[in-house]
Amino acid sequence: MTDPREPGTPAERGEPATAPTCYRHTDRETYIRCTRCERPICPDCMQPASVGFQCPECVRAGNRSQRSPRTVFGGQPGGGAGTVTRVLIGVNVAVFLLQLAAPALTQRLFLIGLALLPSGEVIGVAAGEYYRLVTVAFLHGTFLHLLLNMLALFLFGPQLEAVLGRGRFLALYLVAALGGSVASYLTAAPNQSSVGASGAVFGLLGALLVISRKLRYDARAVLVLLGINLVLGFLIPRIDWRAHLGGLAAGALLAAVFAYAPQRLRQPAAVAATVVALAIFALLVVLRTAALAG
Repeated sequence: MTDPREPGTPAERGEPATAPTCYRHTDRETYIRCTRCERPICPDCMQPASVGFQCPECVRAGNRSQRSPRTVFGGQPGGGAGTVTRVLIGVNVAVFLLQLAAPALTQRLFLIGLALLPSGEVIGVAAGEYYRLVTVAFLHGTFLHLLLNMLALFLFGPQLEAVLGRGRFLALYLVAALGGSVASYLTAAPNQSSVGASGAVFGLLGALLVISRKLRYDARAVLVLLGINLVLGFLIPRIDWRAHLGGLAAGALLAAVFAYAPQRLRQPAAVAATVVALAIFALLVVLRTAALAG
């Protein structure tokens, strides 16, 4: 029989007579302890740490204490570069294919203030079809029109998405698109129709100028491109330059809030600016609708 006081025995080493068990699985013996709380943990509960292993509770507590990564302007970084940009391009292309397959879809979704069809049907935003202010930004009249807008989105979208984060970038795109639609609705002839994502694209260009100025990047190429497209909008017939200007103004102003708000107020300022922009758009649409209805 072995003497319990014999050197090298558990008693000699000061260890308990029975093996410790995992604090979560009490039927499992283990000699491994969490390096943070020192509770015994079995292999199923062992979470690799920088030194040793930790229990699940300590891992969760450590994750809560870590700050989430942020972009330079406080947004949530995307899981992949240009994810939102690619999704927007995909949506625009998909809608264009639907337009080709069902031509009547364009008439149901393009932007128009108020018009009477030969059938006697009254259509337009002023007739209660407010969705046209949004759907117009995903329609295109020709393949070339689609190609030019998507090329600009492909070239400049990922850059903005990287510095703003996915949420802010998507908000910027949609606010710029809506800003272009509202500007066109306010100033164009009621029966004048329009399609295209140009308002949103001009909004991105305006935002890129603001962001570049803030970060002290050379934006002369963007400025030249923007100037050329603005001039072409006035020279080429059937181009809705009103939407270009409205999208440009909306995108630049919202980007200014994203870029220049104090660091500790960036998140609430971004949300507030987006909400205020939407509220202003809603008020302008209501006033224009009332004027057309009167």
